[in-house]
Amino acid sequence: MDISRVDLNLLVYLDVLLREKNVTKAANHLGITQPAMSNGLRRLRDLFGDPLLVRTSEGMTATERAAELQPMVRSILFDIEQAVQEKTAFSARDSQRVFRIMASDYAESCLMPRVLRRIRQKAPQVTLDVLTPSDVDFQDLEQGRLDMAINRFDKIPQSFHQKTLWTEYFACLMSARNPVLKQPFTLDAYLDGSHIWVSKTGFGVGVGVNPKDVQRLGWVDEALSLIGRKRRISVFTRHYQVAMLLAEQHDLIATLPSRAAWLQRDNPDLVVKVPPFEIPPFELKMAWSPLLQHNPDHQWLRRLIAEVAEEVDEEFAPFGVQFESADTPRVFHSER
Repeated sequence: MDISRVDLNLLVYLDVLLREKNVTKAANHLGITQPAMSNGLRRLRDLFGDPLLVRTSEGMTATERAAELQPMVRSILFDIEQAVQEKTAFSARDSQRVFRIMASDYAESCLMPRVLRRIRQKAPQVTLDVLTPSDVDFQDLEQGRLDMAINRFDKIPQSFHQKTLWTEYFACLMSARNPVLKQPFTLDAYLDGSHIWVSKTGFGVGVGVNPKDVQRLGWVDEALSLIGRKRRISVFTRHYQVAMLLAEQHDLIATLPSRAAWLQRDNPDLVVKVPPFEIPPFELKMAWSPLLQHNPDHQWLRRLIAEVAEEVDEEFAPFGVQFESADTPRVFHSER
């Protein structure tokens, strides 16, 4: 095919059509008539030899070929936009940009307060919009509507860029008055207690939890099932801050990421111990769209987050070594 004979405006049409999956909405977005957009879709179908969008019971749905084309077309258009725009360095002090970051409750508790503090120091006019995993999906991230996602990811599209911020282990947080502390903190002692479940969070709207569905309960309960044991869960929550507050009740145990427990290191009413069984660690990562990889504003944000995460990791390091092995349970700080 002679590329010089291809109307590159059709790629703009295709990008909007695949995003909106509606001819009328796509036309309104581009400020053209619906017949003009319909004509553009016909030309696109001829160009690619594929229907691209087909009508189903759920509305217009992208074909397999269209799904393959979407990230390529978006990347091409982004490169063109970058080529024709004047290249300017990011001025943190003068920027009034809004950065939108999806952060799990765990990341929001352990990392985002320090990130916000650093942003306010370096870029006082920048606004930070922190969203929850249920607010967005991977498509929002892929298309650049979301600047960053910070979470633990089971799966992530291969096209995304990502960076590990730290490796995380688990800890048990409980009241200094908890009856289980009257004996060695063995697995049996742990299972004698009542437990707080905290969700592992990914993209998408959450649903209610079935206590009998171990495979969907997450890290802690999957680890227990591997050794043929099960804990008694008294309360389910989706928020680590709530779990830490509930752990102050005299008979509850919260098993949660160790940096979250570390936030309570100066609380005289709480004790943190190493779990008396192996729970696989996980990695906290930040992920972003390839569309933003070379954006100066975004590069500045990535560097800032990585620097803050490294500082948190270094500060936590003297305590974190205790959580790398569960062979010998140890007290995180003195029981008072």
